Amino acid sequence: MNPIPVLFLQSQTFLGADSALHAMLLRHYDRRKVSCHVAANPVSSSAPDSDAFPRFQAIPDCHVLPTHFGPSLDNVPKRERLRRTVFEGPRVPLTLLRLAGYIRRNKIQILHGTEKPRDALYGTVLGKLTGAKSVVHMHVNYGDWQSKATKWALRNCDAIIGVSEYTARGIVQAGFARERVFAVPNCFDARPDIWDPQLSGQEVRREFGIDPDAPVVGIVARLFKWKGHADLVEAMARVREALPGVRLVIVGKDDPRAHDGKSFRNELEGRIAELGLTPNVIFTGFRSDTPRMFAMFDVYAMPTWEEPWGMVFLEAAAMRKPSVAYRSGGVPEVVSENESGFLVEPKDIAGLAEKITLLLTDQRLRERMGHAGSARARRDFSPDQMCHNVLAVYRTILGVRTASPEANHPERATV
Repeated sequence: MNPIPVLFLQSQTFLGADSALHAMLLRHYDRRKVSCHVAANPVSSSAPDSDAFPRFQAIPDCHVLPTHFGPSLDNVPKRERLRRTVFEGPRVPLTLLRLAGYIRRNKIQILHGTEKPRDALYGTVLGKLTGAKSVVHMHVNYGDWQSKATKWALRNCDAIIGVSEYTARGIVQAGFARERVFAVPNCFDARPDIWDPQLSGQEVRREFGIDPDAPVVGIVARLFKWKGHADLVEAMARVREALPGVRLVIVGKDDPRAHDGKSFRNELEGRIAELGLTPNVIFTGFRSDTPRMFAMFDVYAMPTWEEPWGMVFLEAAAMRKPSVAYRSGGVPEVVSENESGFLVEPKDIAGLAEKITLLLTDQRLRERMGHAGSARARRDFSPDQMCHNVLAVYRTILGVRTASPEANHPERATV
């Protein structure tokens, strides 16, 4: 069987979590089954280390087409939106024509993009123009807040992939045809040279003045309310009653854009001071050495709710750290209850504190859950498994049958 030619659409200049996942797919696809192409935005951002274009160029045996996707209008003031439309908008028809020519020359069969407006819109329009099948990969939960372009693309594309059963189910419940919606769990590339569970956390503890034997709870996430930092702080006040020397390490950048333009860190620090927790809490800001952060934690806790997936829980598992979280969103698909961690009902602060305290005071339990979580992350969420699942979606919408029966039955969303 000939490989399926696939073109990924990368309109953003920066490599976000969604585009990093697509880059992982492209890196791990079996080239005997998939021929890989990417239309990527070559514009450099203000943070070159996070630019997407060179990351895609570095993928072996992947054809990268520099593509100017026209102006981004997301979260842009009205006047600036108008200016961008007038001065940059005329490029769009030419870009579409150029891409359509590329698709025809290379006999592209699948157009694969995220739910970002330009990715979704370009892919769906180009599918209509060229006859290729269009896939919109939803890395967020569906909501009315999404752009008109994304909503149009979701109504008119050939397949929608949700990053969890929870996300896919929400898409179906929003009125999209169930037969076009597939649940494909995200993968995690637990490379041992990066995610080494034997890595010592003592050097990082010394950096932040944490005693070698102090119990440490960690959270790694942008600072905004949906990640559950505020609930975790409330729980830690209870944990400290049992363990006065406990430390909470908050890793992540403040994100005022997601908090009505205000600093969520300032809000958290105010509440921490009211609870008398200031000596017990450390804010690290953004860190690029995430595995080293996990190495110093004893427990990972992130009481997020309505989370589409929760990749960070797999990162914790890869470092053999048990998790405590809310039983909400896609998290129960990632954290296996009583196996790799504990789940409590949303807003159950007492339950949250109880499970964190239990893990901090029972080393054998931590080790058992850590080993189980690590094994599961590497077994059930490998890049090869995700490649298999996405390829099954491609084959389904192309009507391709193979000798492997399971390859023809990707997981459809349930309601």
